[in-house]
Amino acid sequence: MGLAHWFCGSDTVATSDYEPSKCREGGIMDKSSYRLLQLLSLAWLACRPTYSSITTYGTIIPQSPSVEIGKEFTATCVLYKAAKATAEDIYWKLKNVTVPKEQYTKINDSAVSVTITITNETANWLLCEKKGSSLSLNLNQVIHGILLTKGYPPEKPANLSCMAVQFGRKISSNVTCTWQPGTRDEMLKTTYTLFGSLIGSNKSSKAHRSCGYIDFDTFPSFMELAIWVEVENKLGKVRSDILDIFAADLVKTNPPSDVNIISENNFSRTLLVRWKHPIHVTYVTLKYNIRFCTVGSRDWTEVPPNDTESYKESFRLQYLKPDTEYVVQVRCIHYRGYGYWSDWSANSTARTPEDKPTSKPDLWRVVLPSQVKSERRVQVMCKDPVESNGRIRGYSIKIQDGTWETVAVNDSDLDSRSQERKIIPLYQIPWSDKRRGLIELKAWNSVGESPQASLVIPELTHEPPSVESLSWFTQQGRLWVKWQPPNVTATGEPYRSEVTEYILEWVSVSDGAMDWQRERRHTRTAAIKGNLQKFNRYNISVYPMYSGWTGKPLTIAAFLEQGVPLEGPSVKVRRTGKNDAELEWMEIPLDKQRGFITNYTIFFITGGKEHSIVVSNDTYSYTVKRMASNSKYVVRVMASTVQGSTNSSDLSFNTLMYASGQIEAIVVSVCISFLFSVVLTMLCCIYKMDSIIKKIWPPVPDPSNSTIAKWSPDFTSKADTPKENALGDVSIVEVDVFDRKSLCEEDKAGLPLKKDKYLSEEHSSGIGGSSCLSSPHQSVSDSDEGGDEGQTTASTVQYSSVVASCGYKGQTPCPLPQSGSSQTPSFARSESTQPLLDSEEHPEGPESQRYLRNPYFGRLPAGNNGDSGDLEDLNQMEMKKQGLALRQFCPLEEDFQQTTPTEEGQSPDVQPGPDPSYMPQLSGYRPQC
Repeated sequence: MGLAHWFCGSDTVATSDYEPSKCREGGIMDKSSYRLLQLLSLAWLACRPTYSSITTYGTIIPQSPSVEIGKEFTATCVLYKAAKATAEDIYWKLKNVTVPKEQYTKINDSAVSVTITITNETANWLLCEKKGSSLSLNLNQVIHGILLTKGYPPEKPANLSCMAVQFGRKISSNVTCTWQPGTRDEMLKTTYTLFGSLIGSNKSSKAHRSCGYIDFDTFPSFMELAIWVEVENKLGKVRSDILDIFAADLVKTNPPSDVNIISENNFSRTLLVRWKHPIHVTYVTLKYNIRFCTVGSRDWTEVPPNDTESYKESFRLQYLKPDTEYVVQVRCIHYRGYGYWSDWSANSTARTPEDKPTSKPDLWRVVLPSQVKSERRVQVMCKDPVESNGRIRGYSIKIQDGTWETVAVNDSDLDSRSQERKIIPLYQIPWSDKRRGLIELKAWNSVGESPQASLVIPELTHEPPSVESLSWFTQQGRLWVKWQPPNVTATGEPYRSEVTEYILEWVSVSDGAMDWQRERRHTRTAAIKGNLQKFNRYNISVYPMYSGWTGKPLTIAAFLEQGVPLEGPSVKVRRTGKNDAELEWMEIPLDKQRGFITNYTIFFITGGKEHSIVVSNDTYSYTVKRMASNSKYVVRVMASTVQGSTNSSDLSFNTLMYASGQIEAIVVSVCISFLFSVVLTMLCCIYKMDSIIKKIWPPVPDPSNSTIAKWSPDFTSKADTPKENALGDVSIVEVDVFDRKSLCEEDKAGLPLKKDKYLSEEHSSGIGGSSCLSSPHQSVSDSDEGGDEGQTTASTVQYSSVVASCGYKGQTPCPLPQSGSSQTPSFARSESTQPLLDSEEHPEGPESQRYLRNPYFGRLPAGNNGDSGDLEDLNQMEMKKQGLALRQFCPLEEDFQQTTPTEEGQSPDVQPGPDPSYMPQLSGYRPQC
């Protein structure tokens, strides 16, 4: 890229960045003058000699101009001979954007002008280029370029004002002025100049954008001045309006000095204010202004200006409050109102003297509960009078027709000078519900007593009516109460039917602090004037007053501002079931609720799933149903207000596997089933009693009623006395025994037979032994007459005996057979369940003999026909065959069945095998003792 050639005066500068050096300043001109300048420039450039060795191609007129935004600008590009180009080859560019041909104007073959509109978006560089040769790398070549400085012409200053302040004991010679500059951005360098003109002389000085001062060497008192401001930049110059003013109108003095306030004892409602002039009267004659307020207040009260117009140094403030501290300030100005007010003086304070109270004390009462029936306790209290006019030293109180009593107040905290009126408790009186009384109260200070206040306490059943309705709302950070007046008609009650005023009482629930205020009779909405706390609950009551009679209150709870509860409710599980659980929670303490509870939300979680139930704000227990049995649950309760919610701590519990009463029902069902089975079994037993009895106690044949199955036809029925040596007279009983116990002594004693010893122990017969053995049959219990308690069963016992051919019991036995006769004693056998009786044994040495006893046949010798050896052999043989042991015989009281007699001539010891109808008993029996 080739170098661009720039012309700056007679100097030629070569650069490659298109930034020419600034050498002269451009200006603003109209079109006719611009045309003339253009022709003169062309003529001068044509004949101007060139001293530089650097080749230049042309220039732009004007160079580096300042242009106004929003206006049109025209520039001309002039070509030199070295450019070897004509006007047709010229192009205009705003930086990199080519200006359209429609905005070009051809002056001649070597000069072309362009007209553009200047905006904030217009580029700062304007370039003149020509077409390049085809061999050139660039299509166009830069002839010349200029830098456009954009901006606005200066704006006219407004609101010019000037002031001359006091310096020492005179007015300063410097006059300070201020004005309001233009609102547009100053893109061009702008200068401000302040001018002041006196008769015969002018003063000027450079100023800032909005202020400046002029030094007149000496303040021109009593003279007229002309003051103005000029503003100038490259695009123009402008001047403000001229301020023609007298020098006195520029003066601002210092505030009055040594302000002092005097309190006079005899004047409790006035204060005398004194001060000194800030400047001598030869310079300025002044007038003053005074304002005052009570300490701590921002509501100033100004003394009317007409009262302080004169040139004075004192003033008496009137209509003030007694015993009140005031703040006073004073300022001054030219007596004709010229110039400026001085600043206010420093604060000066003083207190007015005391005066007797001019308003009543604020008397009130609070009814407290009493432990005595039909009695109230009345707490009498009061506040200092609004216009106490001094510190209240005490109160005089009278109750009904009593005497006046004095209550002294010595606490400094109860000073009436305090901005906050304290509550003073006076008396607490027991008051009957049927009693009506009057309380009168006066306040007094060091000067005198206040007017009398009175309050009537009516009977409990004759209290005047309350207001109709009561509501509250908050607005602008204050708590408002709204009510409707009571519906009162003319009655015969001792109080008037019209309401004279209302009393608003509020009690803090958290600490019990209370206060009250009075409102006029026509008031329906009032703001609480006390210092209420946020998030604190208040019980607000409205009492209508009927000329001192207190009406019934109507109370409502309210909050100045509600918040989130400080803690959640305390939750516990009262009862758990199989599919439900009863939850119970305590109400959050009132001082921690911080708002009205709108609802409670119960959350219970099991298996990672959370469920919720919303209940009303007056619900403190709830039974959650449709729960899974034998499952773990986590529960919490959330309390909510209009501002947010707070959760309780989590509580875990398990539901039961069985519902309440289910286990009892199962047990009862099982018991009932068991009892039913028992009853059913018993009924079956009763129904089958006979069969059961037969199975347990088989029928036992009665020996006294038994019959012989078969009688021997060879025996007669005549009863004969049996012979001792006859074998047929002997009854042999064969028993299967395993027990050796004898019968009881009573049974033995009942035997009719006597014991005799005929045989020795070695020759006793085993057949006749009595052992009371059991049979395989099931035993039965003893008879009612008694028996062995250890015996639980009695076996069926078979009885076998060899009886005579004739004779049984009382029957006469048949005579003995003759020698050679074939008749033999028959073998009778009886089967009975009747237990056998043991026979007595009387061993008498080794040679003692055992006799066989038979109740029907008497004593028998041990042998048959006097042969004891044969009988012994017979017994031993029979015992061996039957496997029985030798036993003693017991008396037989049963019937015997006669067996088939043995064949004639057959010896007893050669008896055949046991009778098939009689088998040995293998099981034992229990003795019947």
